[in-house]
Amino acid sequence: MKKFLIILFLAFVGSINAQQKANYALAERFRELTTMPIVKYSLDLHPRYINNTDRFWYSFWTEEGNKYYLVDPEKRTKRLLFDNAELLAKVSEITRRAHDTKLLDLHFEFEPDGETIRFYMDGRNFTYNVYTKELQVVGNQKGKSYSPYWMYYSADSAYMLYARHHNLYAVGNPAKGKDITEIQLTNDGEKYYSFNREDEGEMEGRFGCEAHWLKKGHRFYAIREDARKVEELWLIDALANPRPKLKTYKAELAGDKNVIQYELIIGDLDTREVRKIDISRWKDQYIDFLYTSNDGLRLYFQRYKRTWDETEICMVNTETGDVKVLIHEEDKPYLDYQMRAIHFLNDGNEILFRSERTGWGHYYLYDKDGNLKNQVTSGPWVAGPIQKIDTAKRQIYFVGLGKEKNIDPYYYVLYRADLDKKDAVTLLTPENASHDVAIAPSSRYFVDSYSRVDLEPVNVLRDRQGKVIMELGKPDLRRVYEMGWRTPERFKVKAADGVTDIYGIMWKPADFDSTKCYPIISTVYPGPFYEYVQTRFTLDDDLNTRLAQVGFIVVAMGHRGGTPMRGKAYHTYGYGNQRDYPLADDKYAIEQLADRYPFINGKKVGMYGHSGGGFMTAAAICTYPDFYSAAVACAGNHDNNIYNKGFVEIHYGVKENKRVIKDSVNGDREEITFETKSKTNQELAKNYKGGLLIVTGDMDKTVHPSHTFRVVEALIQARKNFDMIVLPGSTHGFFGENGDFFERKMWFHFAKYLLGDDSADYQGDIDYFMKKR
Repeated sequence: MKKFLIILFLAFVGSINAQQKANYALAERFRELTTMPIVKYSLDLHPRYINNTDRFWYSFWTEEGNKYYLVDPEKRTKRLLFDNAELLAKVSEITRRAHDTKLLDLHFEFEPDGETIRFYMDGRNFTYNVYTKELQVVGNQKGKSYSPYWMYYSADSAYMLYARHHNLYAVGNPAKGKDITEIQLTNDGEKYYSFNREDEGEMEGRFGCEAHWLKKGHRFYAIREDARKVEELWLIDALANPRPKLKTYKAELAGDKNVIQYELIIGDLDTREVRKIDISRWKDQYIDFLYTSNDGLRLYFQRYKRTWDETEICMVNTETGDVKVLIHEEDKPYLDYQMRAIHFLNDGNEILFRSERTGWGHYYLYDKDGNLKNQVTSGPWVAGPIQKIDTAKRQIYFVGLGKEKNIDPYYYVLYRADLDKKDAVTLLTPENASHDVAIAPSSRYFVDSYSRVDLEPVNVLRDRQGKVIMELGKPDLRRVYEMGWRTPERFKVKAADGVTDIYGIMWKPADFDSTKCYPIISTVYPGPFYEYVQTRFTLDDDLNTRLAQVGFIVVAMGHRGGTPMRGKAYHTYGYGNQRDYPLADDKYAIEQLADRYPFINGKKVGMYGHSGGGFMTAAAICTYPDFYSAAVACAGNHDNNIYNKGFVEIHYGVKENKRVIKDSVNGDREEITFETKSKTNQELAKNYKGGLLIVTGDMDKTVHPSHTFRVVEALIQARKNFDMIVLPGSTHGFFGENGDFFERKMWFHFAKYLLGDDSADYQGDIDYFMKKR
């Protein structure tokens, strides 16, 4: 018996020694990174072009402080814009105040001569010539004087538009010889059908209005929303004093019968006429304003069918009110709303329109009447955001994704294309990195800041062919590396179909030991319009970095059904299956990583997600309860039947139903209704086996707390064990003390379930953390 007890004791001790201890101290040290001076050091740079020329200036922070540089691309020169010490000495001689030369953070504008800057300091306005170094005092009033925010004048300043309560008003400008008598333009405004964009219309006074002047004359337009029939949601502000307060707001939910209606109004101050323009096409359509012509005679808008598979670009004659359809587009299962792009060239004589009609997002050039002139880009890759349109040279500069086989398809790469030629596309930034560019006014040069998560930003000046002609600021990261910070690592695996490439990044602890075996945590966001997987170098991905320091391998990756940056087939993969589509990809990706790297423990797997990621996280641990040992699901839209109409109906589908209503008196009429049905996480609760922490803020309007409460109720009914946190006062994001509390609670949760470390005295740790702060 004694021998048996000894063996049992030794086995117990051995099991304790086999456990990994959570390294909270290292995670806390990396929290200091967010408050240290190094966070202000520059990574990339942002040029400010001077008076519409190719010359520019930029500021750049390093250990030596903030310095300002002047660059002349044509002359290939870069020099200090001014010497901080010399400039501040001249200022101090006048103001008798001292300034730290390394901490100069100066806001200034260039005068028309292109060599004199104007700035405000120590209660005075100064000018300083950057060549002659002459400083002059030009007044003691701070900056420019501005009219009150609600003063919105016509192009000739003759009239001003504003809102009073819910209606639209105008008043003449006496400086232009106009009567100052207040003119009431509408009288049908009311709450939720208002022109007032500043408050709920209950206060007296003049407020900013939901109306816009045309570019010429005294006509104006407004797209007014009618939300009067939209139903309400409620939250209880438990922290309100002296007693909790009910918060009421309008919310369009998926499948709702009563949704926002849109109307276009055009008015004329000369005639005092305000009229509604008939822009109806589809029931419950959505309207986007696009452009108005310089002569004020044409107004362009886009309307979408509620099923989001059909759209039209329309032009309104602002004098007659006639509506003309220019471009009609159908796309199944839904139009890519996130990367939509419509550009009006030469004041509307041409329209550049982005479409996924071939399965890939590309640009098409139309004439003013909607006739197709040219498909500017094509092929199995994605033409992304336009950076600049050079109408004189008939060229566009745009971001391309996935065109080069040796470049990650998520990286922004700059191309140039000719508007009048098919596929005349030139690569301008060939590096395998994500590029952030600023193109000079002449289009002859551009500044390029490119990086990857594992490549520090490289800041260069290029000519129009993409050739590097000058290196600019270099980041100062010495102190970051001294702290032990390491860059994340990139990886590529296959999706569950075995052929689609999945791209991701991996964080390791600063004290990483390749001979150890670490649990792995997947931090997720499933899309469908974006994947929160960092592509550029950053020091701001704090949560993943700190979570790794606790003692984990942390990964983030895309999934089929995510971003439209990968093409239509990729981003529409989850259509109609919004709950389950990303789960198999995440599981299979982790299995591949565990097989590939011996330092990853594929038997200890966790997942964390917020919002859509919270939805995915709860679904994952219920779908694969024997694979995921722990999960932290935050602010998840677990029941999309009570979630945002636009998000659900666009990306997951809404069915249009039509039927004829017989009426012998007034005549038969067609009735159109819409329906949508989503799978929910509470349906999966019966499969759950353990390890879930579910979190919500009690003031979340974006994803109502009811989403979390419904899952919690299902888990309780299924007699499951789980943990839950409700953060008082938190909205959709967790910030401040609530954010700190949540993050540390997440550390403890994963340490317990993945490391087997349940030794933390929670209150003691909190006291320790707070004392350190």
